[in-house]
Amino acid sequence: MTAPTTIVFEAHSWSEDNDRGVATCWLPGRLSVRGRELAAQLGGRRRDDGIAAVFTSDLRRAVETAEIAFAGTGVPVLHDRRLRECDYGSRNGSPAAGLRADRSDHVDRPYPGGESWRQAVARAGRFLDDLQRWRGRRLLVIGHVATRWALDHVIDGVPLERLVAADFDWREGWEYLLPEPVRAMP
Repeated sequence: MTAPTTIVFEAHSWSEDNDRGVATCWLPGRLSVRGRELAAQLGGRRRDDGIAAVFTSDLRRAVETAEIAFAGTGVPVLHDRRLRECDYGSRNGSPAAGLRADRSDHVDRPYPGGESWRQAVARAGRFLDDLQRWRGRRLLVIGHVATRWALDHVIDGVPLERLVAADFDWREGWEYLLPEPVRAMP
């Protein structure tokens, strides 16, 4: 019997936009000085944690987090655009407080020129279907709110409406056991 596949999720490190209260969304963003320090701490926590591969959103702030955390380790770092944050369309780069306030209005209704939370979570959830070659391994995923919500929704069955209504409760990593086979929820 194959050991379960473990997914460790870590949010990308603190960005310059986080300092300014801006929701970067699909904009690339850059890590702040604090963010680079936090990325180094992430590496300290995870380098010797049995991680077989790191999967990261292709947005710059997530890529930069992985580059700092796993520099010189030989652990493969793979970028996947499905792990991106929700696309807020014309509201990318808006004040974060305003976007949080009306998040529940966009569970199924896309942001102007963007996508809904359900679309974003389904996109990120489809990534899980492609992890078969990594079965039985410990994997790290570095992403965004939509990435974590996809894991909570697809793997743990948490209703999206409940996730959207709650604050993103940051901490040092979440762990999930990937069921076999995974099927992304709509």
